[in-house]
Amino acid sequence: MLQCCPNGARPGGVTPALPTTPDDLARDAAAVAALGVRSFHVHPRDEQGRESLDPRVVAETVGIVRRAAPSLEIGVPLARWVEPNAFRRTEIAQEWAQLPRDRRPDVLAVSVHERGWETVCEAVASVGLGIELGVWTTGDAVQLRLAGVPVNTVRIAVEVTVTDPDHAVAEAVRLLRALQPLPVPVPVLLHGEEDGAWPVLEYARREGFDTRMGFEDTLYGPDGVWLATGNEELIRFALGQQVAPRTGPRRSPRRRLLGGLGLGRSRAAHRY
Repeated sequence: MLQCCPNGARPGGVTPALPTTPDDLARDAAAVAALGVRSFHVHPRDEQGRESLDPRVVAETVGIVRRAAPSLEIGVPLARWVEPNAFRRTEIAQEWAQLPRDRRPDVLAVSVHERGWETVCEAVASVGLGIELGVWTTGDAVQLRLAGVPVNTVRIAVEVTVTDPDHAVAEAVRLLRALQPLPVPVPVLLHGEEDGAWPVLEYARREGFDTRMGFEDTLYGPDGVWLATGNEELIRFALGQQVAPRTGPRRSPRRRLLGGLGLGRSRAAHRY
């Protein structure tokens, strides 16, 4: 399964192609759904462009995206950095669950490193919404393995925060090993970020894990030089499809990440 993460917490203006409004997100959702993407992990923004958990903002964003791409699973992070209070986040989950079916998220993202994550997951499960559990460190992985997988968990998102492309895959392997053995089999979505995004995606594809791509993870194509023209282009790269030759803004090639997706191979790559 390939997920698209179109905006994340990136500030508006970081690239002209970053979608922030509901209409922008709906446009990208329709484009990537047509390419076979099955899940859309979106960070709703208010009219000032700030991330928001307000049910009205979430309902507007989800509703417009769903009309544009009805086949997509829509996920929204129940983000601690937006609302630090875990009890308030449980209330927000209940408020979202009361939205009309076509305007509420299918899946809520909760990270294991956040204080109160188990209570938040219980609240999400109690209202029948799915949970995408974020695991960022080996400590998170061990904590989850010992605590057990919460009810209604649809996947575990293993998030590699090591951005050095020469070491990101090795960190992915450590995280995957720390998760084993889970008492209940759950799909794992493996992804990286910034310069580590493409090596980890290639590793995930090769090893048969779900994965994701989009502006939340990186602004650049697999060569690490050319600024992507949009989420559709990043998804085409992730699928190994043909992309038009690059003529736009570029950055200094501090290191070339991959000679082309599927052509390079991290020195650290190996089975866990």
